[in-house]
Amino acid sequence: MGYKIAIVGATGNVGREMLNILAEREFPVDEVYPIASRRSIGVEVSFGDKTLKCHDLENFDFSKCDFALMSAGGTISKEWSPKIGATGCVVIDNSSAWRYDIDVPLIVPEANPDAIEGFSKKNIIANPNCSTAQLMVALKPLHDVATIKRVVIATYQSVSGSGKEAMDELFDQTKGIYMNEPPKAEQFTKQIAFNVIPHCDVFMEDGYTKEEWKLVAETKKILDPKIKVTATCVRVPVFVGHSEAVNIEFEKPITVEEVRNVLREAPGLLVVDKHEDGGYVTPVECVGDFATFVSRIREDSTIENGINLWVVSDNLRKGAALNTVQIAEILVNRGLITQEAA
Repeated sequence: MGYKIAIVGATGNVGREMLNILAEREFPVDEVYPIASRRSIGVEVSFGDKTLKCHDLENFDFSKCDFALMSAGGTISKEWSPKIGATGCVVIDNSSAWRYDIDVPLIVPEANPDAIEGFSKKNIIANPNCSTAQLMVALKPLHDVATIKRVVIATYQSVSGSGKEAMDELFDQTKGIYMNEPPKAEQFTKQIAFNVIPHCDVFMEDGYTKEEWKLVAETKKILDPKIKVTATCVRVPVFVGHSEAVNIEFEKPITVEEVRNVLREAPGLLVVDKHEDGGYVTPVECVGDFATFVSRIREDSTIENGINLWVVSDNLRKGAALNTVQIAEILVNRGLITQEAA
């Protein structure tokens, strides 16, 4: 017997990736139920070598499931996660709806797995923002060794972080430009093809965007509230894969070689750091991979105990679907949810 899992938002980019990763990692599954809105009833999705038809969210009985992996957006999660959790089914939510709730653990398995113990208060566990997830994998082992004081991040975020329609817009604009057609900006505020846009999510009163605020708040909740964090988030014309230029100031001295050695031993990380042409990882090369990649490790001589990194990961995987499945794996491996309870 295995576990019964509902995938809410199964027809979206992340929902489909969740199904792929459950199959790839051979999660002990007995039944998988793809869930979508009423208009998607009967739509087929793939799970391993099986083809499954979507169920209607409104009428599905979640009490028969052990996990609900949610990727249907914050509004739906706000309404449905408490209802689903009340049936005894554990919700692992990929939206921002529950990340800042004091009674909901915000988990990156490589960074703060022990925080998962508090999940039973609401039967909800939050997945962090995609940019935060890969950043925590890189920062946690370094924080343990030399204590991080301050982090300055510039992100280069792919359009898939905004959904399928955003990916379609990049494709259509690119094709249209070659056909001498004026680009239409509908999903983004400006042309995204052959351009970069320093604007992810909505603007806040202080001039930062919500995406930038998420990086700050989530780093503090997951890693350490004393860390000072500032960020600039930029959308770039890349289909999949988020990149980050990360400047770190430590309390204790740490050399480039020590950083490299620490990261090489850390879970979930691959270091590709050759100081030569092509000796680094780009978004194209990380697509479909489970790992977070670190390159361009070097000293920042303008501050005391400063280090620069380049961090790249598949945002649909580690930034969303993979992290969600890893959280479910923690619950299983620690015996926090058992097959006997299924």
